[in-house]
Amino acid sequence: MTIRKLIPAAAAAAVLTLTAAPALAAQCNHKGGFPAFIADIKKEAAAKGVSQRGLSALEGVAVDNAVLAADRNQKHFSQTFEQFSGRMVSRDRLTKGAKYMQQHAALLKRIEQQFGVQGAVVVAIWGLETDFGVVHGKRSVVRSVATLAYDCRRTDKFQGELIDALRIIDRGDMASAQMIGEWAGEIGQTQFLPSSYYKFAVDFDGNGRRDLVGSVPDVLASTANYLKGHGWQRGQGWNVGQPNFEVIKAWNKAEVYAKTIALFADKLNGGGARADNAPATTGAAKGARR
Repeated sequence: MTIRKLIPAAAAAAVLTLTAAPALAAQCNHKGGFPAFIADIKKEAAAKGVSQRGLSALEGVAVDNAVLAADRNQKHFSQTFEQFSGRMVSRDRLTKGAKYMQQHAALLKRIEQQFGVQGAVVVAIWGLETDFGVVHGKRSVVRSVATLAYDCRRTDKFQGELIDALRIIDRGDMASAQMIGEWAGEIGQTQFLPSSYYKFAVDFDGNGRRDLVGSVPDVLASTANYLKGHGWQRGQGWNVGQPNFEVIKAWNKAEVYAKTIALFADKLNGGGARADNAPATTGAAKGARR
């Protein structure tokens, strides 16, 4: 029996409206300005269980106009796969990647055993995202996502990212001052948004914190956990047409980028993206080798 059969239509409509609406939602471009917006975010975060440790990250935060400018001046990506992969899968990056495959062989084996993701894929993503942790941004993540949440263009998305950033701080993974990343809020050596950090980051070095900035074990294992969480199939290939290529596209929906990850992983894997006991594949990314 439905609610509408038990109470008058007008009352039912009011009930449905109340149940459908979010408990709290900060207003973008708030009439009270940015401080009023942050005050509403604090109320919402507190209602969702964030304690004072997390909420304190919002003290003194201000709009970052450089972030707004970057958001409005994103250039359309127009490089072909050959152009992009030729630049990104460089000889130097291949050499570094092979070195890290050897250096972290035991770690990568443990990661594959636990998450089912081959080490070559994890190292390829690590190399392409931040050149193996060398370049991963210089901006305050809290300030960046707060700025984008206040702006009305993508407020729902970034209000969620802001609250998840506060949750990361609240559970003790890192302090706000350590949470440094790119202008759109990507954090760490494989560039997780706060929502992905909060959901998929793992403490693989066993120190009690999920550290995607300073801990290579946490970085690589969390990247594998993200892929597993998006449906990675153990022992299957990752090139175009194979089961795990769509999971790579969940990492980055741009076809050119996903194919470049597959190509890089293919090369790090010794020339062939193999499933268990299967021959080397001949997908589009492999065919684009130089």
